Amino acid sequence: MNTTDAEKRKILDSMKGLIVSCQVVPEDPIYTDDMVVKMAEAAQWAGAVGIRANSPEQIRAIKKAVDLPLIGLYKIRRGDEEVFITPTLEAAKQVWEAGAEIIAMDCTDRMTKEGRRAWELVADVKREIPEAMIFADVSNYDEAKRAADLGVDIVAPTLFGYTEATKHFETQDMRAFAKMCRDLGSDVYMMMEGHINTPEEAVKCLYLGAHAVVVGSAITRPHLTAKRFADLISGYRE
Repeated sequence: MNTTDAEKRKILDSMKGLIVSCQVVPEDPIYTDDMVVKMAEAAQWAGAVGIRANSPEQIRAIKKAVDLPLIGLYKIRRGDEEVFITPTLEAAKQVWEAGAEIIAMDCTDRMTKEGRRAWELVADVKREIPEAMIFADVSNYDEAKRAADLGVDIVAPTLFGYTEATKHFETQDMRAFAKMCRDLGSDVYMMMEGHINTPEEAVKCLYLGAHAVVVGSAITRPHLTAKRFADLISGYRE
């Protein structure tokens, strides 16, 4: 795939609205081999403007069935390493070769197994896969600013709530996101991802300056939605 700068901008400009994260693992009660494809087809039917998907296999399957831009990542668990979203250049290459137009990767300050900060991989990916667009998953403003300075195409606070410094937060920091949009929005496409559970929250993100909103669990993981209902009802009855 050979994508020019004009083509990149055309793809990114088309992604204004809802992007659905279609991911499933064998441990999920809804797991089947074709589940992510059904998720993506349902998302396209509903009016989504893009898909986010994990692993070369699932990316390929979705690209065959759905004609939407795809943000691809490859979650690789390596012992107790905290960085697992596309942690290596080889992982990024596999995501690209599977057909994703955009490669999502951890761009936090966390250390990789190789003894590098996660964000240091950006330069390698830009050098080896210059046609690809990069989606920086960050956890705070400073990481977002660094990612923008590194020349990524998209920044989102995907990892807010999942790093050591932010793990005690259960909802997004909308004030911090608004500052990211205000300060960085003219340089990168700012997207919201993580902890968005309702359409109203998604619209609030657009109001704050988001180019698009990525929603996963609230749409594609009905067992988690059911658990929220069950837990709340059980708590009330007790």
